[in-house]
Amino acid sequence: MSDKETAIVVGAGTGLGAALVRCFAGAGMTVAAALRSPKKLEPVIEALSGKARAYACDATDEDSVGGLFRSAAADLGEPGLVVYNAGAFVKKGILESTAEELERCWRVGCLGGFLVGQQAARIMAPQGKGTILFTGATASLRGGAGFHNLAVPKFGLRALAQSMARELGSQGIHVAHVIID
Repeated sequence: MSDKETAIVVGAGTGLGAALVRCFAGAGMTVAAALRSPKKLEPVIEALSGKARAYACDATDEDSVGGLFRSAAADLGEPGLVVYNAGAFVKKGILESTAEELERCWRVGCLGGFLVGQQAARIMAPQGKGTILFTGATASLRGGAGFHNLAVPKFGLRALAQSMARELGSQGIHVAHVIID
């Protein structure tokens, strides 16, 4: 266990997620970087010399999310910061899109946010403090032609963040939805 503050980044892919892992580690935090395929993040983890650790996690699976939080807490300490950055997107017109594609994008983009946010809140509420961040995009505010598979989950994730902020703020937990394009 570490005496440093712990962050968990779910959806720590090679783009924004990896940048967040590097940023938090650079700020002196220990970081659990969670993604479906941790091998993708090996160069980032190695470069951080023990400040971060990669974990496999399917954000759409409640048991996998619970396992991530248990493992990260045992290895690094309970998180004071959790970021949900996972997402899926299939650019297609509404007439060409399938229900399966929309459901998969929604499960990763919105249901996963619920599962991660709920698990984070369960840890943070007894402590009376913590921060939960959800990353969004312009699609969180308005849909565009060919972007329903992104807009639907991002709208839902923003609503989740707003609801959680109103419920958990009085318990010392800061919840925010941040638009990053």
